[in-house]
Amino acid sequence: MPPLVSHSLTSLVESSLSMKTIAKNVLIVIVGFIAGSVVNLGLINIGMAVVPLPEGAEVITMEDVRESMKLFTPVNFIFPFLAHALGTLSGAFVAAKLASKHQMKFAIGIGVLFLLGGLTMVFMCGGPVWFIASDLLLAYIPMGYLGGTLASGKKPQTVTV
Repeated sequence: MPPLVSHSLTSLVESSLSMKTIAKNVLIVIVGFIAGSVVNLGLINIGMAVVPLPEGAEVITMEDVRESMKLFTPVNFIFPFLAHALGTLSGAFVAAKLASKHQMKFAIGIGVLFLLGGLTMVFMCGGPVWFIASDLLLAYIPMGYLGGTLASGKKPQTVTV
């Protein structure tokens, strides 16, 4: 086979393998995001049944949520926090389990994706500063890391100072 044809076939095979890898990686992120979203939504729905909304609170539109936020007590924020944290954890775990390489990168990537969603909700709904800070700092990136760690089966690394 002439060298030019051989090189072209090699490039075609490498390109095909690269496209398969990219498609697989995109699919892993989508599946991880969907898994985490299902857990998130399930916990939000359960939370509304377990912890009823305060008298006069409406959550039909984002404007209603924003206006009702001042009626919420700390108890009303338990399930949203759990939904964000456990949704991220489960999505990161699923993505890391599906990945054949770079499991932690996928897990942290899911954490970042959910963090972007959390930031969007903060801008749309607001909320008390204590909840926003704890939610953004604890529910996303740390849970992504924990999901990746659990999926790998390794003990978490500790940092000593």
